Amino acid sequence: MIIELGHYMLILAFALSLVQSVIPIWGAQIEDNRMMAVASPIVITQFLLVGLAFVALTHAYVTSDFSVKNVWENSHSTQPLLYKYTSVWGNHEGSMLLWTFILVIFGAMVAAFGRNLPPKLKANTLGVQGWITAAFLLFVLVTSNPFQRIANAPIEGRDLNPILQDIGLAIHPPLLYLGYVGFSIAFAFSIAALLEGRIDAAWARWVRPWVLIAWGFLTLGISMGSYWAYYELGWGGYWFWDPVENASFMPWLCGTALLHSAIVMEKRGALKVWTVLLSILTFSLSLLGTFLVRSGVLTSVHAFATDPGRGVFILILLVAFIGGGLALFAWRAPLLRQGGVFAPISREGGLVLNNLFLSAATAAVLVGTLYPLALEATTGAKISVGAPFFNLTFGPMMIPLLIAVPFGPLLAWKRGDLRGAMQRLWVTLGLSILTVILVYGFVEGGPVLAPLGIGLGVWLILGSFAEIQLRVGFFRNPAAKAFSRLKGLPKTVWGTALGHLGVGMTLLGLIVVSAYEVEDISVMKVGDSRTVAGYTFTFTGMKESAEHNYSDVAGTFSVTKDGQAVTMLTPVKRIYTTRGMPTTETDIYTMWGVTQLYMSLGDKQENGAMAVRIYYKPWVTLIWLGTVVMFFGATVSLMDRRLRIGAPARKGRATQAASTA
Repeated sequence: MIIELGHYMLILAFALSLVQSVIPIWGAQIEDNRMMAVASPIVITQFLLVGLAFVALTHAYVTSDFSVKNVWENSHSTQPLLYKYTSVWGNHEGSMLLWTFILVIFGAMVAAFGRNLPPKLKANTLGVQGWITAAFLLFVLVTSNPFQRIANAPIEGRDLNPILQDIGLAIHPPLLYLGYVGFSIAFAFSIAALLEGRIDAAWARWVRPWVLIAWGFLTLGISMGSYWAYYELGWGGYWFWDPVENASFMPWLCGTALLHSAIVMEKRGALKVWTVLLSILTFSLSLLGTFLVRSGVLTSVHAFATDPGRGVFILILLVAFIGGGLALFAWRAPLLRQGGVFAPISREGGLVLNNLFLSAATAAVLVGTLYPLALEATTGAKISVGAPFFNLTFGPMMIPLLIAVPFGPLLAWKRGDLRGAMQRLWVTLGLSILTVILVYGFVEGGPVLAPLGIGLGVWLILGSFAEIQLRVGFFRNPAAKAFSRLKGLPKTVWGTALGHLGVGMTLLGLIVVSAYEVEDISVMKVGDSRTVAGYTFTFTGMKESAEHNYSDVAGTFSVTKDGQAVTMLTPVKRIYTTRGMPTTETDIYTMWGVTQLYMSLGDKQENGAMAVRIYYKPWVTLIWLGTVVMFFGATVSLMDRRLRIGAPARKGRATQAASTA
């Protein structure tokens, strides 16, 4: 009964989404306030209905109701409870229900927190969101029904894919979907503004918080996916330029450009056309990622579905939303009034440069991702585009952009002073050059250009707080005055600094681990030892055991350095009994918070020996710590009162200080 109720909730939500798609937009066109006011209660009700459907499917998984086909295919009664919950979105049908649930959550947030939005803009935005919701609910109901029953219920399920039975799965997909789906709000705002024909600085201020939310969660989602692959797959890598990895990276790059473009539009009323176009393209790339994962055109550890029928349905959605959005943009964009002019050397000019490089980098990743698919579809030839292509195209475009990042916040709006900005960065430049010299002088091995990359990372990290130093005036003003200014800085200034700091940390981690990691792959028997990067790994024993729905073989290794004990590592080779699939459970020891010793087991040999991978990975955790700092920066920016939709303005001196910051 609960399953049928969940299915019925989705049908009701779809019916409401059709009403949401028409009535508010119609009301906005004829300026009927009652019709426009229909949008908010519909969206809230829709959130409750889809939420109940999601709870119903979750209940089926937790209670191991194998009469539901989706549960039977992706669960097992002996699974730990945590993975019964995560199994809900560890498959195509359940993940699409989660996608739709997050979609209606964002719509409900606009309805609940958009109290100060102009009625027409709010009605049009929720109406456009209704189009998206209706399309995805129809997709779920027609092609991906998670509530389909089996006539004769099996006694036991097929179990969840073993590589997905990990805590990372509980975090990675929801975070990624919050990013993907969050950009639908920016898309809806843009289409709504094009329908109304009014886009101004206030519009940018309303859009910017939603872009920050989506960008922040997408950053964490990509990072969590990278770390999950790093420790779960046992290959020691964190990024493979897999097409599905690229599918999440492209909207992140485009969303980063959108975030910076919205800042220019909010502050100066410029780049209106560019901002609207980027919002359409960012969500379009999110839809493209959905198509790649679920159409069957790719074979990947990330891919959910191989049904061409579903792929055709999503392709139709792609054409409808991307084609329709771009057609409306082409029609209405020439009617938009442009904002103020600015000199090439200005903060606006720096942000435009940032957007051009990010857009070009997105295009490079897009070509590298889709070209093999297009070639195979047209000629039947199969080629692989991997790291060498992306390193030679994406990398060089990022270098000048990263060099320019610290300059941007130091330039004035409209017309800036490049020489003055350089004078404020001379200490940062000097310390960066000193870092390069020290690395060349004291660090042996590695690529010849690695010290320059490390210097660039230091340049970004130190330069990220240059604007704060400029505003506060440490060493120039009395300490009391400097700390008073520090306390009064807008949250967006801190958010920008933390975002750039996170980029520098991630870059530094990427450069150091890529240049100086040490890898050793060998076959070891109990009693054997291997020395890697000065650490001695001794195979001390092996143990077999059985737990829940799997059995495993664990190897025990003692790690010493210069005769002193460092740690014990216990990597595991695991076999899931239902599917007979092996997985690798690595063991990782982190030193000083940044450097890791990494071990994984391969196949067992006939003589009882084990294949063993050992890695020494210096500063590798900076890759993911940097993304956490980026997310924290987005969160701090959202705390700025000027970005809180629906928040009343402060009175008195606080308001005046905020307006002049």
